[in-house]
Amino acid sequence: MEADLKETVTSPADLGRIVRNKRKADGLTLAEAAALCNVGYRFLSNIENGKPTAHIGKIFQVLTCLGLEFGIEPRGWPKG
Repeated sequence: MEADLKETVTSPADLGRIVRNKRKADGLTLAEAAALCNVGYRFLSNIENGKPTAHIGKIFQVLTCLGLEFGIEPRGWPKG
């Protein structure tokens, strides 16, 4: 049973850190994960490094391949 890895993503860097951590936890090198997910090495590296212009469709492809889900929920606004 996997631990609850639910995290808040507020930037491309957050998403990249999560993808990198999951890839490493799965024991995959960057090249292995890129091949498994059918994306280029450079593309996966760009995601992990928080590149803000990565193609969203391919990002979802990588997330699905690595067994990660992306969810959206409303956030509360600060009262002021």
